[in-house]
Amino acid sequence: MRLKEESRNSFNMMPFIIFATIFPIFIGLLLRFPKLVIEIKEKKQWSFDWIKVAAVGIPSLYIAVLPVLSISFGVKLLFAKEFILLGNTTLTTTAGIVSGYVLLDSLKK
Repeated sequence: MRLKEESRNSFNMMPFIIFATIFPIFIGLLLRFPKLVIEIKEKKQWSFDWIKVAAVGIPSLYIAVLPVLSISFGVKLLFAKEFILLGNTTLTTTAGIVSGYVLLDSLKK
């Protein structure tokens, strides 16, 4: 909340937008981390589920990072206008948590 208030006072919203993008991804990683530690203790061959990453991880990462991409690069991205105008932080937060979780969940043992 303090970062949001400071960003509004200084008219520099980039620190808040970057934090609002990275924090949900980090939370998603933390939610999956305990299970990953249990899987690391097993003596099996590692694999990577690229289908899960391609089907769920990349689209959710795109939605989570969309505000940063559209503001920093100023390019017209697919669905960027809808997310920026609506200020839909719930959807971007959920997408960030899902993308962080799927990133660690795709590592299989």
